[in-house]
Formats: sequence, structure tokens, C-alpha cells
Amino acid sequence: MSDLPTLPVTFRPGRTRVVLLTAGAAIFVVISAVALLLDQLGPGERLSFILTGALIFGVLALLARVKVVADDSGVTVVNIAGRRRLAWAEIVRVNLRSGDPWVFLDLSDGTSLPALGIQPGIAKQRAIEDARTLRALAEARSIQDPEEHRG
Repeated sequence: MSDLPTLPVTFRPGRTRVVLLTAGAAIFVVISAVALLLDQLGPGERLSFILTGALIFGVLALLARVKVVADDSGVTVVNIAGRRRLAWAEIVRVNLRSGDPWVFLDLSDGTSLPALGIQPGIAKQRAIEDARTLRALAEARSIQDPEEHRG
């Protein structure tokens, strides 16, 4: 399969990431400016405004950190609040069905893991291409030498 990308490869929702980080920065700046411009606010109230803006930015930054990293030994899925490392042999199927908010990885233990790093929200065609690429990588890696990844 010569059309597979050179590993490691990172999949992430680029446009969504830009929108989230830009919105977070703008919200932080606006809330902080309001806190500093309102004369009737005391220091504690100003600080609470600024901390609220920072909290909103932090939540949006967490949403923007999602990604899927494929390398020679497996896949690392970074979601909003966690990270999970998978060997290629653990991935049975890569799914992105019509209407799905993101890719789901069917695993050898019978569970399914959402991979938020590939999501069709803003860039649907890109997500479809990324899901196909990850599926092809998983199929190629599991066929190469399945015993190599078990342990």
C-alpha cells in the first residue's frame, strides 16, 4: 500500500481547533477588558471576571487538544480529558458512519473508543479522508505481523 502516509502521522480537526482557540482568546480578552473598564468593580470582582475568562479559555483549549497519532507501534488517542495508547492489534475497525460526531475505534476487547481527533464537524471531507487513512493503516498494520503487536 504505497498510498499510506509515512508514520508518525497526526490527525486533528484543524479548522475546529482554530475556531475554538480563537474564540477562547477573544472571550478572555473581552471579559478581561470589561473587568478593567468597569469603574464600579472592586479588585476581587475584577479578578473573578478575569478568572472566569481564563476558565472559559481553558475549557475551549481542552476541546481543541484532541488528536489521533499513529506511529509504527500503534495509535495514541487524545480526547478531552484523557489519553489512551493502543497497539495496532487492538484496533478491530475504524468507523465513521453518516451522522457520527467523530470516529469510533472498535477494539479487540469488545469496547468502542471515540477518537475525537477525527470529526466531520467543520471539515467533513477531510474527516472522511482521515478516517479512511487510519482505517487503511490499521488494516495494513494488523495484516503485516499480528503476533508482533501482542504481548
